[in-house]
Amino acid sequence: GLTCTEQNFITKAGFQQAAAEHGLIVVAPDTSPRGCNIEGEDESWDFGTGAGFYVDATEDPWKTNYRMYSYIKDELPKLINANFPTDPERMSVFGHSMGGHGALILALKNPGKYKSVSAFAPICNPIQCQWGKKALGGYLGPDASKWEAYDATQLVKSYSGSRLDILIDQGKDDQFLSAGQLLPDNFIAACTERKIPVVFRLQQASCFCRPWLLDSCLRFLGYDHSYFFIASFINDHIKHHAKYLNA
Repeated sequence: GLTCTEQNFITKAGFQQAAAEHGLIVVAPDTSPRGCNIEGEDESWDFGTGAGFYVDATEDPWKTNYRMYSYIKDELPKLINANFPTDPERMSVFGHSMGGHGALILALKNPGKYKSVSAFAPICNPIQCQWGKKALGGYLGPDASKWEAYDATQLVKSYSGSRLDILIDQGKDDQFLSAGQLLPDNFIAACTERKIPVVFRLQQASCFCRPWLLDSCLRFLGYDHSYFFIASFINDHIKHHAKYLNA
């Protein structure tokens, strides 16, 4: 996700036990290049460092280093397969927020490459939200038609590859959902039109009460955009991928 390094997921998601039980290797890449000495790369939290947006930039000065799409698709798997006991033919992809956007576009642009895909609170329609417009405009230039190649909602409209079961968890109290940055409804509508299976779970708030005073609630705990939300449902996502990877 935006602003994150690989350590956010490694230290906060709590995926390790489930991954070990299912015999899966989990690879957590960084979200962007770092230390490229590009003017302006550290000026804002939603563009440049920590905000690679999983595209291959075409604009100067970003196009030399900011190629996260190709890095995730090609370079990183080759590195992992060369150094760990993997099966290169069995690979899945998932991510959170900006990373959820990355997971969805990687699966949709490369039919058959990934056995399954899932996402937590993904940016589903970046050409229609401020985060996406800023990042895609900066990396790909002002021609908005070029942005569609990295927009899951647009990509799913023309998807004709192998069957792809998609799992998405979204917190109902996610501040970025209400701010119009994620736009999952647009993606779900496109999937429905194309008859592409997608399980979308809008996770509700829970009410915790004193057992001796059932009419007195302590507080409502809603699922937001944080890693507490991810940790709550990470086992479901590991199980989702294991179903296909271990088939």
